[in-house]
Formats: sequence, C-alpha cells, structure tokens
Amino acid sequence: MFKKVQITVLFFLLFNLGLMAQYSLKGRVYDTKNGKSLPGATVMLDNTFRATATDKKGEFTLSKLKAGDYMVKISFIGYKTLRKTIELNSNKTMEFALEPTIYMSDEIIVRASRDKANSNNAKTEISQSDLKSVNTGQDLPYLLSMSPSMVITSDAGSGIGYTGMRIRGSDLSRINVTLNGVPVNDGESQGVFFVDLPDLASSVDNIQIQRGVGTSTNGAAAFGASINIKTDEFSADPYAELNSAAGSFNTLKSSLKFGSGLIGGKWNFNGRVSTITSEGYIDRASSDLKSAYLSGSYYGDKDILKAVVIIGKEKTYQAWYGIPKDSLETNRTYNPAGEILDDNGNIIGYYDNQTDNYWQNYYQLHYARELNSKLTLSASGFYTRGYGFYENYKNAESFSEYGMNDTIIGNDTIRISDMITQKWLDNNFYGFNLNLIYDKFPFKLTTGGGWNQYDGDHYGKVIWSQIARKGDYDRNWYFNNGLKTEANIFAKIEYIYAGKLTVFEELQFRKINYKIKGNHDDLRNLSQEHDFNFLNPKFGLSYKINENNNAFASMAVTHREPNRSVYRDSDPGVDVKHEKLTDIEVGYVFATTKFSAGANFYYMIYKDQLVLTGKINNVGAPIMQNVDKSYRRGIEIEAGWKIAGFLNWNFNTTLSSNKIKNFKSFIDDYDTWPVQRIETFSSTDISFSPSIIANNEFEITPFKNFVVSLTSSYVGKQFIDNTSNANRSIDPYLINNVRINYGIETNFIKRIDFLLSLNNVFNEKYSSNAWVYSYYSGDNEYDMFGYYPQAGFNFMLGINLKF
Repeated sequence: MFKKVQITVLFFLLFNLGLMAQYSLKGRVYDTKNGKSLPGATVMLDNTFRATATDKKGEFTLSKLKAGDYMVKISFIGYKTLRKTIELNSNKTMEFALEPTIYMSDEIIVRASRDKANSNNAKTEISQSDLKSVNTGQDLPYLLSMSPSMVITSDAGSGIGYTGMRIRGSDLSRINVTLNGVPVNDGESQGVFFVDLPDLASSVDNIQIQRGVGTSTNGAAAFGASINIKTDEFSADPYAELNSAAGSFNTLKSSLKFGSGLIGGKWNFNGRVSTITSEGYIDRASSDLKSAYLSGSYYGDKDILKAVVIIGKEKTYQAWYGIPKDSLETNRTYNPAGEILDDNGNIIGYYDNQTDNYWQNYYQLHYARELNSKLTLSASGFYTRGYGFYENYKNAESFSEYGMNDTIIGNDTIRISDMITQKWLDNNFYGFNLNLIYDKFPFKLTTGGGWNQYDGDHYGKVIWSQIARKGDYDRNWYFNNGLKTEANIFAKIEYIYAGKLTVFEELQFRKINYKIKGNHDDLRNLSQEHDFNFLNPKFGLSYKINENNNAFASMAVTHREPNRSVYRDSDPGVDVKHEKLTDIEVGYVFATTKFSAGANFYYMIYKDQLVLTGKINNVGAPIMQNVDKSYRRGIEIEAGWKIAGFLNWNFNTTLSSNKIKNFKSFIDDYDTWPVQRIETFSSTDISFSPSIIANNEFEITPFKNFVVSLTSSYVGKQFIDNTSNANRSIDPYLINNVRINYGIETNFIKRIDFLLSLNNVFNEKYSSNAWVYSYYSGDNEYDMFGYYPQAGFNFMLGINLKF
C-alpha cells in the first residue's frame, strides 16, 4: 500500500514542477455602493482548479498562471456573483466591484452546518448541474456514486427503489443527513431511506459531503460522514421544465418543474411533481414512486422567509431477502418474496401485494435576518410526517405467535394457518434549529442549537387468515411506541492568522432521552428508557502554503447512542454501551489551473463500536454487541487534469485497513442449542469495508454542448461478516458506464438537453450486498447466504425541455 502512496506522491511532484505558470493576477474586491473592501469573498477561475479567498483588506493573489483568457468568478453572501473574462498576458492588478443584492441568499439557511471552501475537513461538493447531468430517475446514492470512499447498492438491482450507500464502510444509519439543515435520519433506526424522497435530486441546488466526523450539525451522529442537502435556489426569471426518461426494466420517469421568478422584487415560488415507475432487475421488484416539491419565499432587504413542502409516496415490491449463493450463476433474478407454498413446501404461486407502502411528508419554515453587517440570525422549524406498512404472505404460521386462539373444527384442533400480515409504522418528527453567526474578518463565531422529538408507533395487523375464528384476525397483534427527545447546543470559532493559517475550534453538547413502551411482534415486553449526555469537541487547522499548496489537519470526537433494533433485540438487563469515535485527519491539496491533486489520511478510532458477532438473545434472534477496540485507517487520493480543451480526467481512490481487535465470533450449534460455539480473533476485518475503492472518469467534449463521459468504478473484496473468512465475502467488481449529454438552444424552447446513460457496458455479473448465517450441525459447519445481484448492461434515455 505504501509503495502505491509513494508512487502517487512522486506523480504529484512531477506535475508540480511541470505545470509552473508564468503570470499572476492580483485584485481587490469591494462593495460598489460604499467602496468598502470585502474580506472573505471567494475568488475562482472557472474551468480550472484554482480558487482563493480575499484577505482582511479584500485583496487576493492568484499566481503561476499561464497566459490566456480566464473567467473570474467572485461570490460573497449578500452580493450578486460577478463573472468577468480577463485576458492574461502579463502580471495584472485589478479591482472587482460587487453589487449588493436586494435580497438575502438562501445559502444563509444552511451556512451554520456547512464547511467552507478552504477548510480542515475532507469533503466533496456536488452542484445542481452535476446532478442534472446524471439524473434519469435513480435514487440519490447512485447520483453521488463517484464520490470518494463510497459504495452503493440496490435491492432491486437497478438503482430505483430501496437503495443504500456506505462511506468509509459506514452505512446510512451512521451517516448524518440533513435537508436544508433539518435532520433526515429516522429518530429510532437512525437510517435514511431515499426511496421516500423520489426524484429529490431534481429539486436540489447543491450537496456537501463531509467525510469523517465533520462540523456539528443537527440530528444523528456523523459516524462516517455527513451529507448536507440544500434545495433549490430561486431563479429571478420565471421558468418551466419538462423532463422525461425511459429505459431498461420498463423504467419511466416524468417530472414537471416550474418557478415564478421574482414577483414584485420580493416573492418567489418554485414547484415540482414527479413520477417514477420500474419493474426492477430482480423478479417482481417493481417500484411506483411519486413526489412533489413546493417552496415559497419572501425576500426582504435584510431578511428571508422560506417555506418548503416535500411530499413522497412509494410502493415497492419487496426484494429485501437476497438470493442463495448457488443461484448467482443459474437464476440471478430470483426473488423469494411472496412465495405461496402447498402442504409439501412446493411453490404454487406468488402473492401480488407483497409490498412496502410508505408516505413521508416534510414541512419546513426557515427565517434568516441580517441584524447588522457582521451578525446574522437564522431559525428553522420543521415537521416530518411518516406512515406506512409492508404486507407479507405467511405460510403455515402458528396462531399462538400472534396471540390468536387455536381453531377447533369438529374434533380437530388447528394450530397453524396461512396468513397475510401488515407491519405498520406511524410517526411524527418535529423540532427547531436556531443559529447566530458573527463574522468579522478574520474572526468568525457560530453558535446554535436545536430541539426535536420523534414519536413513533409500531404495530402489526393480521388482515387475513385462511383458517381462523371470526374476530381473531383483522386486529393489532402487537403495539409499541418509541419517544425520542433530543436537544443540542454548539459553538464554533474560526480565526485566520496572517491570511495563511486558519484555526478552527468547536464544542457540541447533545442530550438524548429515549423511551420504548409496549410489546414487540414476538409479544415480548420492550418497555425501557435510556438517557445520554454527549460532549463532542473538535479542533482543526489549515495552512495556505502558497497559491498552489494547502495543508489541513483536524481531530474530532463524537458519540453515538444505540438505535432501536439494538435495544429491541438485547436481553433484559444487558448493558449496551454507547459508541465513541475519535477521528484524526491530515490532508494536502495541490492545484494549478490545469491540474489538481490531494491526499487525505484518516484514522478513525472506535471505542465500544456496535457490530454483529453472531451472538443471539434468549429467543434466538441475532444481536449487536460492543467491541472494545476497532479502527478505520486509510488514505483518500483525488486528482483532476484538464488534459486538453476537449478532454478532462478525474480520479479518486481510497486505500484502507479496517480492523476489530480481540473479536469473539459466536456460531450456532444445532447439537448443543442454545449453547453456541466461540471463535476468537486477535485482529479481524470489519465487514463491508473494502480495502480499495477507486473511481475514474474521462470527460470528452468534441464540440460545444456535447459531452461524453467514460466512468469506471472498482470496489475491492468485502467480507460479509467480521471473521475475515474468504468464503463469506463479496467478490471485487469493476463497473464501466458511458454517459452522453447534448444540449441545444432554440428560439421557442430556451434549452433542450438529451441524456443517454449506458450502465455496466461490459455486462459485469456482480453483487453489491449480502448477508450470511453460519451454523454447525453434526460437527460440520454450514453457511446460508443472501446475495443482492445487480443489473447487467442497462440503459436510460432522457430529455429535458426548459421554457
């Protein structure tokens, strides 16, 4: 691994020597109305890798630039973005005047949870245009898949329906996700289900992914990364967009998007409606998704008031169970969900409504006010309503497991029957956030806090039984409630010394109370209560060595409370501990106008991480246990090269080691049940944590508005459990895609964009997720697998009309 790193560093140094530029551009940025300098303004050269910020005098320098024409882009909150083309054939000193806007920017809403451009955190920025160029209806994880350290998966195999992602091996229950600064993670499971937000990407302005712990934000702990999503910025001019896409697996996507423009210089409204349907790659793994988005804003001279409503509805046929290993070669699309069996266990059909049905609606109200030139206040209130169920056909179920009486017919006592059940989730999530930002260059203080409460009912119904007494079904067989209350406060201080060294300090306090009352689906009493008080400090610094080189380092500590399933499955009286993560990051970035490269070393040290060990509870269900010591350690490398005017290259890779120390694995032994066998490891790999992930892209622009992108993604071997057993692993895979974008402008239609996505062009047969159950019988060890195969070659063709 370290030889690879040395070669990469040498490669970077060669470019550092070979791409030295000849001229410099110096400038001063000021307010056009009063002439005052604007410190902290962002200065970028479009279509290059060069960017900087103005110092306390509002001045900047961009040196080592080759001769040529450049588009200078200067932005600052509260001012109109300036774009100016300059011809550079000698050293130049210029002045740039920014015009104050008549309205505040929407960006102020998410400013408190965002990491700034020149910072001490590893992050990726995704713009609206980036998303638009790849969006044919797949869920958000697939649109972000080229981000460093990310692995994606789809239950249906096609990227539509239930999808997931892992960043540095951490799944969505360990990734903090916010939408306009509002928590998205489920209060109890801590998971995120993008299937409930169909076509969200069509209403997104930008996304920031912070890897590692990152800056303080609202909601669940960032135990691997945080994803901060900001919805549409308004357009000053009215518009309408019609988007349609169609492709493999009878996939169809349609959306209508519209905006009012700025009405009376104060008001703005934006909206979207979308539908997505697909049959999926896996048998019967259909999706029927609908969503709507509406925002209304008032822009004052010093304040902004914005209301956002997002409505999502999904109906998907279940494809959660995976397929046996021996079916990967013979029947890759097999789906066991909904099987109806005869008395001999033979499949005689499939249940048509073996579906998941869920409605999730987001209601947000945001307010921000500039109290003076240095002080800004922002506040958000939110209410998220979620409810739905999944329906199952159950073969030969025992009445007693559902609290039902046996059925007596004549002299026969019938104790089992086929049934149809529904498991419901009905929840309300509400709260508020409040932030105050004092910004006087070179000092910046951000303080804030929030409160939220999640109130969720879980219950099940038997809606049909083949044989049962009248009145014994069509009623709840279990009911429990989860009530989780959280409050947090934080303060961040940032100071820039001599325009070179930026120091960042932060402290967050989280207080959590979690109560569960009622019975689980196996009729056990779940009632319990837990309290947590977490203090999370962070410290970081970045140093601007010169115009081309920047280094950063940070250390952060965060804590994570166990989620609902951990408490639900643990035996009474078992002490489940919270998890602690200490995240150390050191990075370096080199950038010229044509080439950029960066390396980020990370060391994530876990205390009491919760993992699956094979251990079972007193009713035989698997449980998660704390392991004393574990870590993730690696390097993330990113590079970009504008090889020629028509050819760009982008690349990123992650090389990592992910280990648990002194691990005990528990394996069922049918001959000694419930006593389990124990296998001990001094060091073992963490499951679903490949030691190498790599993404590569060549972007070719043979002529204006026509772009061909050739992308490749490689994911190394992933272990399915924590025993480092090669027989319990997912094979490495390499996926190659081709994307073609072409846009034209007409007199009647402002712009017509065509998008063709050719996915997995070499028809790679691979799986991206799996589970395993291991056991002994007669002194022989056996493994049962569930793999999730992904689609072979498939395509999508889309068109977008903008009026």
